[in-house]
Amino acid sequence: MEKIYEKIRNFERINKEEGVRLLKEGDFLILGELASTIRFKKHPENIVTFILDTNINYTNICYVGCSFCAFYRKKTDPDAYTLSIDDLIKKIEEAESKGIETALIQGGLNPELPYSYYIEMVKELSKSRVHVHAFSPPEIDLMCKISRKSVDEVFEDLKNAGLTTMPGGGAEILTERVRNRISPKKINTNRWLEIMETAHRHGIKTTATMMFGHIETEEDIIEHLDRIRSVQDKTSGFSAFIAWDFKKENNELGKIINRTVSGIDYLKIVAISRIYLDNFNNIQASWASQGKDVGEVALHFGANDMGSMLVEENVMRQAGFRALASVEEIADIIKKAGFKPALRSTDYRIVKYL
Repeated sequence: MEKIYEKIRNFERINKEEGVRLLKEGDFLILGELASTIRFKKHPENIVTFILDTNINYTNICYVGCSFCAFYRKKTDPDAYTLSIDDLIKKIEEAESKGIETALIQGGLNPELPYSYYIEMVKELSKSRVHVHAFSPPEIDLMCKISRKSVDEVFEDLKNAGLTTMPGGGAEILTERVRNRISPKKINTNRWLEIMETAHRHGIKTTATMMFGHIETEEDIIEHLDRIRSVQDKTSGFSAFIAWDFKKENNELGKIINRTVSGIDYLKIVAISRIYLDNFNNIQASWASQGKDVGEVALHFGANDMGSMLVEENVMRQAGFRALASVEEIADIIKKAGFKPALRSTDYRIVKYL
């Protein structure tokens, strides 16, 4: 372990075997110290950023039905919905009136929506001052199927409509062993990575995500990190990495999972991601999944960003978890941790110091 620690202190890249050992045997406080050292090398300024945004889900109808998801509905369910373009415009106008910077727009995989719906959505919503941060790789894959276009062609259409950034949803754990068990109908690992790499080639920056705390092993987690690190080596197109823990309420997977992710488990993942993802600039502290106190401590375990101050959020709420905070609260958490808070844009430009 000391040899691995020394490599990290010298800012040398660790391999998968070393990553697995670090995750299994690494000392919790040493991991925090190492991750924090790397964070300050990348971001020597004492600033922690966050963004004021909203999450708009244009439909909850989804044919995939992942076992971990409490949000999706069948089209015959009484609470199934699909928003019209006019509905979405109203939501964007409301967001703009509240001074919101970004709208994270995602939905279920509804095969009955025409391809034109997605293009028109981006075109109309991009007219607003609110930045449109839309779609995940599974949604892009569905657009390819319904339009019979290639990934390149779909991104050309979306970019022409106004799309410039994309969230990293649908990753969960990027190994087939896990995906075949928790989301067998969703796109596979290689397809997720292919779509992200193609987005980056088209100049569309994306985030990368990971949902852990269910059936994955330490080896699966490091494999996931290694695969996104490899894409980042090629493209430099990932703007940030965000990990959150699985919420087991109101979904099928939760009925068979006995494990609970502690704050320490989460902080260890934040630290490992900062250490392993040596080519990522930004690591988010997901206070909305673990709570504000753990989010604060994550700033000393490698995170340099507090993520989203979501005005509207539906997916975790359906899973029985809802964390709320005001801009002032998030700023106070950052100050309490010893940093200077700043609101940022989706591309990590400072909008305002607080």
